Amino acid sequence: MEFLKDITPRRYQEDIFKTCIEKNCLVVLPTGVGKTLIALMVAIERMKKFSSEKVLFLAPTKPLAEQHLSYFKKNLPDLFGSLEIFTGAVNSKKRKEIWDTADIIFSTPQCVANDLKKRLYDLSEVCLLIEDEAHRCVKNYDYNFVAQKYMEQSTHQRIIGLTASPGSDSGKIREICKNLSIEEVELRTRDSPDVRDYLQELEFEKREVELSKEIEEIRSILRRIFDEYTDELKMKGFLYGPANKITLLDLQRRLGANLHGNFSNPSAFFAISLTAQAVKLSHALDLIETQTLESFFKYLKNIFSQAEKRQSKGVVRLANREDFRLIYAKTKALLERGEEHPKVKEIIRVVRDERKDHENPKLIIFTQFRETANLVSRSINKLSGVKSKVFVGQAKKDGQGLSQKEQKKIIEEFSDGKTNVICATSIAEEGLDIPEVDSVIFYEPVSSAIRSIQRRGRTARLSKGKLIILITKGTKDEFSYYTSRSREKKMEKSIKKIKEDLKNGKTEIQKEL
Repeated sequence: MEFLKDITPRRYQEDIFKTCIEKNCLVVLPTGVGKTLIALMVAIERMKKFSSEKVLFLAPTKPLAEQHLSYFKKNLPDLFGSLEIFTGAVNSKKRKEIWDTADIIFSTPQCVANDLKKRLYDLSEVCLLIEDEAHRCVKNYDYNFVAQKYMEQSTHQRIIGLTASPGSDSGKIREICKNLSIEEVELRTRDSPDVRDYLQELEFEKREVELSKEIEEIRSILRRIFDEYTDELKMKGFLYGPANKITLLDLQRRLGANLHGNFSNPSAFFAISLTAQAVKLSHALDLIETQTLESFFKYLKNIFSQAEKRQSKGVVRLANREDFRLIYAKTKALLERGEEHPKVKEIIRVVRDERKDHENPKLIIFTQFRETANLVSRSINKLSGVKSKVFVGQAKKDGQGLSQKEQKKIIEEFSDGKTNVICATSIAEEGLDIPEVDSVIFYEPVSSAIRSIQRRGRTARLSKGKLIILITKGTKDEFSYYTSRSREKKMEKSIKKIKEDLKNGKTEIQKEL
């Protein structure tokens, strides 16, 4: 293709590009198989056709916007056009100047949305709008405001949404299509015939662990207390159906809303207190079943600390229970003996095995919680030849958190081989240009199809890769594992149905919401 430097697009990229030229398109492609190249090809074609107009490329974070800018600069000739990035750090007067002179602008949606609200500039001369990680185009996210303004203001409209997975919910996928004025969906998975040939084999291994007798004992006591709290909520007619964190948080929200609306039933105050403690117990169960003893014990200490400060009558009652104090004593004794969750031992075994199979493997271990990532990293760093770093988001929780500069440094060290294992939370799932790894390890399965697809997309692109998922038997891990698999199948079916509807000219797709 003219203007492309040293790149030959793959067949499926050429096919998807042709669709994107003709119609507003949602591109659903696994991580690492070239969504950005398709965006670049379409940008070139649109700017050739409308030479006096510009391209706007939006990404949810500044590092991701910078990554796309870097990719475009690397693969376009210097004289092609002026490529610039918008950040909140640049004052509005300067942004207006950049907007007037730049040909391709990379930005976060918040930055552009704020400028449009202030009428700093408009989108009348934008011939292509690209929105990366398009699964975010739901509810009130700024992507939707920018897309709406673009459809109102632009003369030569073309929109591309890029995502590894829009999720499994048909209503949400339709909402994304509606918000981006999508006319066609291009879906490919690892198993699509035209993609499969370009990807390497992905080996899958499910490793199941069982809780030790001592941990099982603690869990049983905790489960009895939890059941006692939730049974009482059911008996008093506040809770119906299954008692889990989702239903309890929903009940908490509803009770709070009723209270706000001058809800005068005195038993509602008791129910709010009971629900708050049940939510705590539910989280504690998650920690002991699927995470680490260390994080579980830290959470127990936090509950006792709240009770000492008398933050609520409910937490004081919970902390004063003899059986709850027994849980605390038993957990403390196990930790003093050097015991941990069986997953911690298993992850050490996994990393040791991977190092036997490869000379110097690159691994990513995904965990839900920062504390788990920290403990896993500390544990595997004791192994010979392992150089592990923790990779978490910016938000400062308990003094933890990495700035964008620190995140960038960890990725560079990983690329250079100074680090060979990254223990990451969800921050490493989306977009960031993390080098391909030999194995992706899930410390726990995730029920979200989006997150599962993004995580495993970190391997088996250019060379053979492995996906290992740790599961604690008889816990919510098993439910999450099977839920994720069924949601991925549902996603493919939903997209194919929506694709058919669009193909058959069923414009009511926009009205069904």
